[in-house]
Formats: sequence, C-alpha cells, structure tokens
Amino acid sequence: MQFVQLLISGISQGCIYGLIALGFVLIYKATETVSFAQGELMMLGAFAGLGLMTVLGFPFWLAVPAAVAAMALFGFVLERAVIRPILGQPAFSVVMLTIGIGYVLRGLVTMIPNIGTETHTLPVPYKDMAWSWAGLTLNAEQAVVIAATAALCLLLFALFRYSVLGIAMQASSQNQLAAYYMGIPVQRLNGLVWGLAAAVASVAGLLLAPITFVHANMGFIGLKAFPAAVVGGFGSLPGAIVGGLVIGVVESLAGFYLPEGVKDIAAYIVVLIMLMVKPNGLFGDKLRKKV
Repeated sequence: MQFVQLLISGISQGCIYGLIALGFVLIYKATETVSFAQGELMMLGAFAGLGLMTVLGFPFWLAVPAAVAAMALFGFVLERAVIRPILGQPAFSVVMLTIGIGYVLRGLVTMIPNIGTETHTLPVPYKDMAWSWAGLTLNAEQAVVIAATAALCLLLFALFRYSVLGIAMQASSQNQLAAYYMGIPVQRLNGLVWGLAAAVASVAGLLLAPITFVHANMGFIGLKAFPAAVVGGFGSLPGAIVGGLVIGVVESLAGFYLPEGVKDIAAYIVVLIMLMVKPNGLFGDKLRKKV
C-alpha cells in the first residue's frame, strides 16, 4: 500500500515536470532552440495568480485563466522583443540568452518589496482537502494536478490535430522554409509557440503553488523538467509528459527506498541511463546523417 501511495505522489509531481517539459519541447520544435527560462516563466505565472487573488481580489476561478492569459501574452511579447532579433545566430547564443532571461526575471521578482523575498501560500479553495480509501490518501492538490494535466493534454492534442493553427504549427516545426513558401506566417507562429509555452508553464506554476509555496526560487524545478524532456524525446510532446511521469515516480520511490540524497540526483541518473540505452529518448525520432 505504501508503494501505491508513493506512486500517486510521484505521478502528481511528474505531471508538473511534464508540463514544464512541454514548454521545452514546444519551443524546440518551433525554433530548434532550447529555452532555459521555462522554470522562471512557471514562477512568474504563480506570482501572477497570487497577485490577482491577493492584491486585486480576483476569485480563484477568474484569477487562474487571467494569469494564464497574461503569461501567454508575456511569452508572445518576449519572443518578439528579445528572442526574434537573435534568431539565426549560433544556438549557443540563444541558449545563453534564455538563461539570462531566467536570471533577469528571478531578479526582478526578488526586487519587489515585501513580496519577492518572502514565501507565499496560494489561496486555493481545495487547500487541505483529502480523500481516504482502503488505506490510501489522495490529497486534493494531487488530484487537481493530475486532472488538470490530463485536461490540458487533451486540449493540446485537439489543437494540434484538428485546428488550422495547430496544423500550421506542426508544418512549421517540420520545415520552416517550406512552410514559409506555402504561405504560413512562420515568424508569427514562433511568437504564438512562445506564448503557448509560457501559458503551459504558468499552469504548472499555479498547480505546484498549493503543494509547495510561491517564492522567487521555485523556478529551479525547471532543472528537473529538462531531464524529463530528454527522457521522453526532445521532439515529442507526448514524450514530455511520459518523461515527466518517469522522473516523478523515480524520485518518489528513490526518496523512500534509497539512501538520503539519492532523490536529488535520481533524475540525472535516469537521463544518463537513457542516453546510453536510447539516446533519442522514449518517443524521439531517429535522426540519420549521411557522411
């Protein structure tokens, strides 16, 4: 029974990793670059929800979509103002830029008086609720994380499968030049992808906040989401979620059954094993290069 309880906890945490990893994969598929600012975008989304509820007095059901929409707009503007001018430069330059963006965002939040340096609790209506059955306990926070992740995955599936916008994003991710010649506005789509990635990250932040707390350093969880993207396959959206679940479950089990400290490095051990056994990840495409 203890194993099942740990499994539930790991799945809940893995959903958070998976949502952040989705942002990594979305941006990589659209621009072939890696954004290391996803963790900080998650943190900013949590602070946006906190501010709307505590400062502006928004109810929870209104604050959440408002925060997600605000972060989507922020991601779109960020791509237009900061990322787009440097596209075409070596990939290393873009990676360093996203790392710098993360530090700047964290620093700006820390500078906010009486907010940035404190730890806050997100006031959600389901706080401290739990259900017990057959010796198992399911916290409402965990149930909401799992249910919201499943719902978001279905929405993204519908977006990429049935909508014109989603099909255009897929075409652009396959071959930007061919998509451009077919009349697809590639640059505008890149901005929308960054907005979508920021929105997904903010959802992860709003789901994580009731389980932990809202603070300026919560974005460091993105360092665990990156291994999730690698394990699932960096070009695969379903792989990002599966990779997150793998990392979450492994961490949960390692924290209970293995010596202290193993939990902190478990994600990276899984990545090393995956790179040795299946370098392209669980769902990654096999790439071949003729020489």
